Amino acid sequence: MKSITVPHNLLAYIREGSTFLVAGHKEPDGDCVGSQLALCSVLTRLGKRAIPCSAGPFKRPEIAPYAERFTADPSIEKDTQVIIMDCSSLERTGELEQTLRGLPLAIIDHHASGNTAGHIAFLEPTAPSVTALTLLLIEALGLEPTREEAELLFFGLCTDTGFFRHIDYGGEVTFDIASRLIRFGASPKRTFQKINGGKSLESRILLGLILSRTEAYFNGKLLVSYENLEDTERFGLQGRDSDMLYQLLLSVAGVEAVAVIRQESPTSCTVGLRSIDTVDVSAIAVQFGGGGHKQASGFTATGTIGPLKEKLIRAFAELL
Repeated sequence: MKSITVPHNLLAYIREGSTFLVAGHKEPDGDCVGSQLALCSVLTRLGKRAIPCSAGPFKRPEIAPYAERFTADPSIEKDTQVIIMDCSSLERTGELEQTLRGLPLAIIDHHASGNTAGHIAFLEPTAPSVTALTLLLIEALGLEPTREEAELLFFGLCTDTGFFRHIDYGGEVTFDIASRLIRFGASPKRTFQKINGGKSLESRILLGLILSRTEAYFNGKLLVSYENLEDTERFGLQGRDSDMLYQLLLSVAGVEAVAVIRQESPTSCTVGLRSIDTVDVSAIAVQFGGGGHKQASGFTATGTIGPLKEKLIRAFAELL
């Protein structure tokens, strides 16, 4: 990862502002939640009013306890400014979009996709997480993170890097950031337990069901599975353990990419895409209006599992 400099206009935007709505993408993950809450804490220490906003839902078990700290219906006051994190377009904020549109906007993100034209942007695709960028921002503001802020930032760093499993050659800066956060009070042991512990029996049963439905394509290079509405009704959103599911699927010999389709409503699906090494699944996600990273992307689409699965397989035919 190259040396990263925090934009001066972002520092001025924060220093000169008084009231901030700190928003993230819909269906947040640990990186999104951790960066939002840590930045809100920092802004409060600077004498600002900061409100963490999210359209939710907080599906992932490790972030569910944080849901009560967010609002999906913030009030707009005079001089309200917006910072969106872990995404680079208002459309990704879901139901918050209409509330936030038209307000002064700054973007902090580490995804390559998205349009930041006309906005203050701290956009760095080489960063391992937006929580890493948030630490750099805190330090550029002349502060050190508190213990709680360090724990939130380390939590986000670990969730987005698969507890450092996704860090490849040249990733020493990531471990430098991790070391600093530990020095400021984060606990790797407790963070690992928060992310991986406390799973329900139902979540393990659901994993087994999704694994049992998996089908292989292109000589085993692509694995595709799904979760239907009956699964959601039976196990709930909290029964999902996406990180473990992707780990298990990607561990299969010969696999280069996996896709998991989830029927979220009778007329819409979400799709998670993961890959190993050379396969750029963000190229697939962009075709369907989504985005993300080379090895971890996703999108939302209108329709049902069967037809969407066929479209996905055709799209992957050009990559595999």
